Amino acid sequence: MAEAAAELLERACRPEAPLEELRALRLAVQAVPPAALRPRLRDAHLGALFGLLSAGDREQVSVCVAILERLLQALDPPHLIRNLREELQKGLFHPDDSVKILTISQVGRIVENSDAVREIINSPELLRQIIYCIGGEKIAVAKEAIKSLSRIAQTQDGLEALFVSSLLSDLKNVMATNDIVRYRVYELIVEISSVSADSLNYCANSGLISELIGELTGEDVLVRATCIEMVTSLAYTPHGRQYLAQQGVIDKISNIIIGAESDPFSSFYLPGFVKFFGNLAVVDSPQQICERYPVFVEKVFEMAESHDPTMIGVAVDTLGILGSNVEGKQVLQKTRSRFQNLLNRIGHQAKNAPTELRLRCLDAISSLLYLPPEQQTEDLLRMTESWFASLSSQPLELFRSISTQPFPDLHCGALRVFTAIANQPWAQKLMLDSPGFVEYIVDRSVEPDKASKDAKYELVKALVNSKTIAEIFGNQYYLRLRAYLHEGPYYVKAVSTTAVEGAE
Repeated sequence: MAEAAAELLERACRPEAPLEELRALRLAVQAVPPAALRPRLRDAHLGALFGLLSAGDREQVSVCVAILERLLQALDPPHLIRNLREELQKGLFHPDDSVKILTISQVGRIVENSDAVREIINSPELLRQIIYCIGGEKIAVAKEAIKSLSRIAQTQDGLEALFVSSLLSDLKNVMATNDIVRYRVYELIVEISSVSADSLNYCANSGLISELIGELTGEDVLVRATCIEMVTSLAYTPHGRQYLAQQGVIDKISNIIIGAESDPFSSFYLPGFVKFFGNLAVVDSPQQICERYPVFVEKVFEMAESHDPTMIGVAVDTLGILGSNVEGKQVLQKTRSRFQNLLNRIGHQAKNAPTELRLRCLDAISSLLYLPPEQQTEDLLRMTESWFASLSSQPLELFRSISTQPFPDLHCGALRVFTAIANQPWAQKLMLDSPGFVEYIVDRSVEPDKASKDAKYELVKALVNSKTIAEIFGNQYYLRLRAYLHEGPYYVKAVSTTAVEGAE
């Protein structure tokens, strides 16, 4: 088979090769592993196939792309960049998107190889063309270009090439294409900045981060909404947070939230600004962030207490993020009755809101109520127990009723709430005292699909792994849970049948 493909390769890789031979070559190379073709594959073959891409015939271009996709897999990335650099460059210029995708995907292979990436860094024209691919109409091409440039920038030489040369002007020229492309460049800059403090310095010195922050704090509400997502990504790293604090960006975002009261268009950007602080609090210190920016907590409560489903959803998500660690839970506990009342609203929404908001409420409740075993002090256990009681007059029955509804997402969401509290003694006592609840846990027949079986298994595992479960549930129930865990999530009990002679 490889020999036949090699013979076809010799015949088809000619400028005057008929389309029939190219079609036959496509079928042949798809039937042979690329490695088997490597001994007979020459750069001249590939150069000829790249040359055939310049023909106006769309089918010929399509067939050649399919052949090259297969053959190029046989080449090591260093060989590819050293011997087919010019062809790759032309491919990035090509008007046909399939050729651009073929070429940029090969660039993606090259930049992942430490030897080959140096060759690209020393090829300013090729780098320039990759930069201009960010401005392409095809999103797949733009994304691959961003990914490749981000990888190139992970070396000192790559940072120098992109930000301390004429290529920076090309980057800025691409940004001027339109709003969408400008945001793609910002996305690239944030991705590079997130790698290290050194990377951030290069990006900051280019002036592009200042431009992003300028748009974030500008007057265009739609632009604000887009930019805040990128600035939030930057805040995930310690050096990114330090930069934002030093530049006064966090204070500016806080002031914009304060000013949102009088802005009729604040609903466009306020959710993103609140999420920013929620994420900042978790990766930094919830207590410090909430004390320094009290407007954040106040705004989250206002949004949760509103009647706007969009605002309620964002507030619930943010409360779930903020309360995902003990320090955040303690911040919320300090608001006393206001948070307890809010929990009652969230419990009501989990039961009555549209499905998407119900799911978000269930996820937030799970996050708020979970306590790792090593952090289960008496005070914190009392707190989570009082929070659970605030959700509804009969919270266990509330989530049990949700878990029995014929909607897999809601069913699993309710099971995750049970899993979150399963290792806490007060919750185990509630489960034991609720008629039929333990039987429901070990009943496999109520789980209709894989996701439900997995969610139930996680609940059983959380119970069995708890140090207090044997004492609270008693030996009989404990052994049934142990057996469930041992059998795995998908166990089906064998049913024996007896054949009776003469039965129809």
